[in-house]
Amino acid sequence: QVQLVESGGGLVQPGGSLRLSCAASGRVFSIYFMGWYRQAPGKQRELVASITRDDRTNYADSAKDRFTISRDSDRDSSTVYLQMSRLTPDDTAVYYCNVRLFGMDEYWGQGTQVTVSS
Repeated sequence: QVQLVESGGGLVQPGGSLRLSCAASGRVFSIYFMGWYRQAPGKQRELVASITRDDRTNYADSAKDRFTISRDSDRDSSTVYLQMSRLTPDDTAVYYCNVRLFGMDEYWGQGTQVTVSS
């Protein structure tokens, strides 16, 4: 089992920045993928960015050059971050952390609201 705790969402003005965090505990030694998804009202959930165990990163086109994903890991915990800059109203959504383990287990965070508005 893996437990996920997200933090860092909120209200920000257009052009502003936010950093999301997702702290994982439990079977973190089995994690090979950590990612951030988002879901806006009336839209499907989409991958924003991901990072693998060997630090390979992948970004949605909308996130390239504005968002940066990173992670910190030790024996007992692993945290993935999403640094978001130059935010626009189109970035408004609930952001979900996702982790995948060897053996096909997958876990989702509870979601954190990001609202970009003046």
